[in-house]
Amino acid sequence: MFRFRSLALMAGIAALTVGAAAQAQDWSTIKGQIILKNAPAPGLIDVNNDKAHCLAKGPLVTESLIVNAKTNGVKYVVVWLRPDTENRKDAFPADKINPALAKAAPVDRVIDQPCCQFEPRVLAARTGDKLVVKNSAPVAHNIKVSADDPVFTFNVNLPPGGNHKPDGGLTAQSSAIPFECNVHTWMKGYLRVFDHPYFAVTDADGKYEIKDAPVGKWRLVIWQEGGFHKGKEGVLGMPVEVKGAVTEVPAVELKLPQAAP
Repeated sequence: MFRFRSLALMAGIAALTVGAAAQAQDWSTIKGQIILKNAPAPGLIDVNNDKAHCLAKGPLVTESLIVNAKTNGVKYVVVWLRPDTENRKDAFPADKINPALAKAAPVDRVIDQPCCQFEPRVLAARTGDKLVVKNSAPVAHNIKVSADDPVFTFNVNLPPGGNHKPDGGLTAQSSAIPFECNVHTWMKGYLRVFDHPYFAVTDADGKYEIKDAPVGKWRLVIWQEGGFHKGKEGVLGMPVEVKGAVTEVPAVELKLPQAAP
């Protein structure tokens, strides 16, 4: 009798193990890199306000395109998954979101202005996340945000050490949300807000990682503040098959577009 019970227990454990393994195979971590060879050198910014502070660490350069000279990696590129369809407005299917991510708590998305540039210049968020704008500089700043949601369309002055946190959570929209400083007119940035968790912003080496993505055939969209990779053709993204524990996407050389919608 004891032997039969042991065998039944072992069989049950084996079944649970197989089930857990099968479930784990439903999700994959997507890794890749966005590069640009022979990138133009950044230009110098004509600093005409608060020079003592703004130039304290050296000349300021344009950040609309940041490319690592050693790795060719492009910083601040937003990469995200979308359905493998020809309709740009198709929503990401809720039943394909990892349960842990579906229940994830909202997080604060912080924009700071430490030395006359936004940090970060480009960021991504999910519906419900909170926006926090800080000024850790010793000089006054301003931030103007222009979103579809009136709560996140504002123009506020921030004294040294000041901050602004709009009520409520961010709302997804299909276009990028621009923000700027009216005191230091060269300061600009962008925020993209999604209704799902499958997005990333490239780091200083142009690398990105999207965790717990659903296996299957999807499209990978690549956007830089100059527009979509390959312009209008890139609005729908490029086909990608997500499979295995890790999906390694070959490095993509950014084709800077004519501005796409």
